Amino acid sequence: MTSPSSPKQTVTALLHAWGGGDQTALDQLFPLVYDDLRRKARWYMRQQPAGHTLQTTDLVHEAFLRLVDSPAVEWQGRGQFYCVAAKVMRSVLVDHARARGALKRGRGRQQVTLGAADEAAGNRPAVEVLDLDEALSRLAELDPEQCRLVELRYFAGLSIEEAAEALGTSPATVKRQWRVARAWLNRELTAG
Repeated sequence: MTSPSSPKQTVTALLHAWGGGDQTALDQLFPLVYDDLRRKARWYMRQQPAGHTLQTTDLVHEAFLRLVDSPAVEWQGRGQFYCVAAKVMRSVLVDHARARGALKRGRGRQQVTLGAADEAAGNRPAVEVLDLDEALSRLAELDPEQCRLVELRYFAGLSIEEAAEALGTSPATVKRQWRVARAWLNRELTAG
């Protein structure tokens, strides 16, 4: 008698099948990752200022549609999926902020707290979503791994342990990289 696969193994197997062109795997994958993506998006949306017009469900659906429409990805596993999903959520949020900024002609740009991934988020100064995106682009040029970590912690709401699993490293390494990345971003965002 064989034991049932764990949810992590099932997601990984479905990602491999989907990457291989099996569209039915995508139909099976969506319900398995939806609640997790929604939980992560809900966490992120709670960090937004009052009056934010993008809803959690819209963020998840738009991110998933972009994942589905993205060029063929050679899926390696669940961790990689959440890394890509975090990057896509960042893209959705930045596009939404740009659209709102264009509508308001620069007034009322969306502000977020840089420490939103930490329990002490209320003690952090607010920054513009677009400024954070530009800083993350500069960080990606210097250290792509730290940029991925910030996306996972900030945009996908992953814990230190979840981010370590997604990046294939230890929680101690992630904690160290997180401190460095946050310090660098704080310096970049307050320098101007």
